[in-house]
Amino acid sequence: MLKDKQISNEKTLKQYYIKTFGCQMNVYDSHRIAAILETLGFSPAISVKNADLVIFNTCHIREKAAEKVFSDLGRLNLIKEERAQEGQDTIIGVVGCVVQAEDEQIAKRAPFVDFALGPLTYHRLPQVLAQISKKRGIPLIDTEFPAESKFDFLPENTSMGGCSFLAIQEGCNNFCTYCVVPYTRGIETSRPVEDIIKEAKKLVAEGSVEINLLGQNVNSYHGEDKNGKERNLAYLLRRLNEIEGLERLRYTTSYPADVDDDLIACHRDLKKLMPYLHLPVQSGSDKILKAMNRRHTRGQYLEVVEKLKEANPELGFSSDFIVGFPGETDEDFEQTLDLVRQVSFIQAFSFKYSRRAGTPAALMPNQVEEKIKKERLIILQDLLFSYQLKFNKESVGKIMPVLFDIKGRHKGELIGRTPWMQNVHAELGKEYCNKIVNIKMIDATVNSLSGVKEGK
Repeated sequence: MLKDKQISNEKTLKQYYIKTFGCQMNVYDSHRIAAILETLGFSPAISVKNADLVIFNTCHIREKAAEKVFSDLGRLNLIKEERAQEGQDTIIGVVGCVVQAEDEQIAKRAPFVDFALGPLTYHRLPQVLAQISKKRGIPLIDTEFPAESKFDFLPENTSMGGCSFLAIQEGCNNFCTYCVVPYTRGIETSRPVEDIIKEAKKLVAEGSVEINLLGQNVNSYHGEDKNGKERNLAYLLRRLNEIEGLERLRYTTSYPADVDDDLIACHRDLKKLMPYLHLPVQSGSDKILKAMNRRHTRGQYLEVVEKLKEANPELGFSSDFIVGFPGETDEDFEQTLDLVRQVSFIQAFSFKYSRRAGTPAALMPNQVEEKIKKERLIILQDLLFSYQLKFNKESVGKIMPVLFDIKGRHKGELIGRTPWMQNVHAELGKEYCNKIVNIKMIDATVNSLSGVKEGK
């Protein structure tokens, strides 16, 4: 998934361009990086070719994502050379998880990069840019896990529109055998409760009606309150639910073993907490879950789902799946398909297992052939899409509150999301952007709904 930061046409002396690869945490980080740059006098550029500073914010979850970064860097270097011939200087920076995992490869494969910062050190960007002019030709690389929190050094977060992301937790202690996150984002850390409440109130005051709490393992949140007492995610959600003007709450990504009774009760009690939960399971086979070092079994996952459904029968689930993990047999794969049939996920993300250097799974025996992985992925996605389409079609004829915050490809079109994270296309004037509108659904596809304003 690739998202470019929204940019303006304003021409200034110093312009930046940020390209974001990967997850919602990276989108959030890019938003904060932009705020840093704007405090330094930069403004957004209309394209890479107009930018004096280009930053790639990278993802290292899958091998193809990392290779995409190096490929795009090669093309960017050509633009840098073209601008140099016109007497224009270009600073190239790489930040994020690829830097943390492959800092030596960046220096070797992309020596034209001026600086590289890990996901925990991008708050040092002002100091790095100040050093660039003194050390051109020598890439500045910082992949430390600093003792201080980057959040203590960032400019205040600003609203991203009707919906804003708010990072409350970073890092992961689970060490799943396929995953690089503990190595790239570090161990789990949680922000203080009052810092989050203050930031949320500011976002709402600036126009956000929905806040999505972010963390690599968000429901392991354990931030301290003003009295120094450690609090869980459920406590934080209840505090946020009290904020006047905030209409929607979400959180992602959750770990099944960390879903406790307090959190389940929130899905029963809090009307602002949307009836949609992303709860990655990865596999339906206990053997594979154990090999993945997941701290839950198939049965425990289904038990958590059942408890959540009892608390809120309207709750819809999405998940992540990896097919072709080392040692996965046809029987293991069938157990994954069976779990999908039991839960009826309304959305899901599914991928072929990808070896990541430095992870235990990369060295495991019985690596599954690429052909088999591809065949299994097609079967799994066909099943997942069938449930997603069924859920969307069942929405046709219903009136749903939709938060619109994106301009569509067609003139007069806006794109928004239902409480269940379904994309909705509707013909609406720009005055409805960043607002919640009641929409009657008239058509459905696998990936989206289309509708009209109620009473139109």
